[in-house]
Amino acid sequence: MTDIDARPVLRTLFVEDNAELREQIGELLAEEGLAVVDCDCAEDALRLYATQRFDLVITDVSLPQMSGIDLARAILRAQPGAWVVFLSGYALGENLSTFGPHVRALLKPFELEQLQALVEAVRASCSLRA
Repeated sequence: MTDIDARPVLRTLFVEDNAELREQIGELLAEEGLAVVDCDCAEDALRLYATQRFDLVITDVSLPQMSGIDLARAILRAQPGAWVVFLSGYALGENLSTFGPHVRALLKPFELEQLQALVEAVRASCSLRA
């Protein structure tokens, strides 16, 4: 068993309306040892979140109909300690702190090292809760 195999698998809900980005980023997430369930809209994500357990939600900010911001608010109302990562082409700045301690953002395009650091922070947090 390698160190990678010993890491806890994070169940991740990934929401991205751009099919090409959903595939590319989804592959990166899977390479980081995440069990990824993806969808293309916030409404489907909320339905999935209501019926399955996820350790991490990664969402694009700009989605059709319900935004990623509104999706995060709904998830955080249901589970205040949830981990949420926003993917955005816009800096969210100080607004991010209003969501709580487990909400982060990655500015598109992001470096693989940034994604890896976030995944490890979530893993560490989830290990402490276990």
